[in-house]
Formats: sequence, structure tokens, C-alpha cells
Amino acid sequence: MSDYITTYTGKHFDPLHPQAELICIEDIAHALSLICRGNGHVKTFFSVGQHCIFCAREALARNASKRLALAALLHDASECYMSDVPRPFKKSLHDYQKQEDKLLDIIYTKYLGSVLSEAEEQQLHFIDNDLLWYDMKYLLNEPPAEPQPPLHISADHTVRAFEEVEEEYLSLFKELND
Repeated sequence: MSDYITTYTGKHFDPLHPQAELICIEDIAHALSLICRGNGHVKTFFSVGQHCIFCAREALARNASKRLALAALLHDASECYMSDVPRPFKKSLHDYQKQEDKLLDIIYTKYLGSVLSEAEEQQLHFIDNDLLWYDMKYLLNEPPAEPQPPLHISADHTVRAFEEVEEEYLSLFKELND
């Protein structure tokens, strides 16, 4: 067997030795629209792509820069090449985290021109965690113990066709990448 995955657009991508020229936004949008949040342990299907769209829209609603909104859209892009690993388990996978960070740095550099600053990372972390609170409430009927964070968008966890999510992801990417 080979040491690569074949992507939606037919590229041979080695997640352990990522090459920026093989990273493709169409692959990211397609795969994330088909990967379920929470490792599939949710009441209804909700894709990582939908979550990333929410994060980007929430960043814009908080008056963040287009750069940060684009980073929010891309913050789980490594999962299209490495899969989604639940947070509690991911904390124990130090090599996985290093590979994921390396791949995200390549993705951010390709689409943002550089890696995120510490301040950008922190802003993105807050947005991601705030939306995770809503995912827990609406996808698992299990609101976290932390107080409900305010959102500036409406969190709609309606099941949507993957093609619709993929199209919205690509459209938002183009809007933020101008």
C-alpha cells in the first residue's frame, strides 16, 4: 500500500509529509462537508464544514478581520487530510498534535500568507470554544457546565446536504480571500 491518500480532486497527499502545492481548497471544502462533528456521536449529522462556516461567520460578526475569519474557516482544514479526533483523546496524541500543527501552519501560510499570531490563535480559540458550547447543547442535548457564551450569529444545527455546505464553504472562502 502507498503512504498517501487520494483526495477528492485526485491528488496524492502524504499527511506526514505535506506539500503546500497539493493542498486544495476544493478538497478541504468537500471533505469537511462530509466529516461529522463529534466523531459521529451527535443526535443528527452536523459537519465539520458547517462548524467552520459558523466560526468564520461568528468571527465576522465580532468585527474580526477578514484574515481571522478566513483562519476560522480553515481552522479544522487539517482534518480533511488527517481525520477528526475527539479533543479528550487528541490531548494524549502528542505526535498527532505536532503533525496537525505542522499541517495547519502550511495551510495558513498558503492561504493567509503566514501562520497565526499568538493573539489570532487566542481569538480563534475563544470563537471555536464558544461554538463548541452550542454544538454540545444542540447536537448532544448536553450543555456544558460553563455559562452560555453570547453569539453574534444564530446557531442553526439543521441537517444540510453536503453539497450545499461544500458550496457555501467555497463561496465564503472566495469572499474572505479577496
